[in-house]
Amino acid sequence: YVMLLTLSPYTPTYRDRVSPPGVMIRPYLNGFTIAFNVSQPSTWQPYVDSMHHFLAAYDDKVQEEKNIECISGQYFIQGGNESEEKKACQFKRSLLQNCSGIEDPTFGYSKGQPCILLKMNRIIGYRPGGGVPVSVGCKVQKGNESNLRSVDFYPGNGTFDLMYYPYYGKITHVNYTSPLVAMHFTDVKKNYLVPIQCSLNGKGIINDVNSDRFLGRIIFTLSIGK
Repeated sequence: YVMLLTLSPYTPTYRDRVSPPGVMIRPYLNGFTIAFNVSQPSTWQPYVDSMHHFLAAYDDKVQEEKNIECISGQYFIQGGNESEEKKACQFKRSLLQNCSGIEDPTFGYSKGQPCILLKMNRIIGYRPGGGVPVSVGCKVQKGNESNLRSVDFYPGNGTFDLMYYPYYGKITHVNYTSPLVAMHFTDVKKNYLVPIQCSLNGKGIINDVNSDRFLGRIIFTLSIGK
């Protein structure tokens, strides 16, 4: 009990070796296979509903009310007492452009061009990229590379802006909204199982450990029927 009293509820005791981040995708419904038929809305509507539910916290008005505008391209380091509530930077869903669900409420699923969101796991105090934004890249994980002919990334060229880091923990960083990168699969081979690997790229990122499919990368399958 005495030892527990010495632990800070705000930051980890040891941070000299911070593990690189893992990643996760949305929508995530039934494992890591996203399968649907364009002509059958009932097969893709659950993915669309999941995306709208997840992005509700990213609505522009919600972000404007809760969070502040930050300076892009640099870490948002906040001093003061570690128990003080930290400010959080706005991440508006409109930044996701064609994958925001604003202009196209189906996130491309009704056209056979699905959007998938990539989120980096939160790590207290971590500053990814060593001063350079971490980027995202996707490729066919196994098989013919031509099965994936085109992917668009949002925001910008698919990077996690430095201003969203470091993260100070859920106790003090109460309104923190994890930044996202949207991957818009605009040209994927139809009626075929296409295994895809999307990876983080940047200084300090590890994405090639075969025993961990979530460390710095994620593997999923797209199966898009007509």
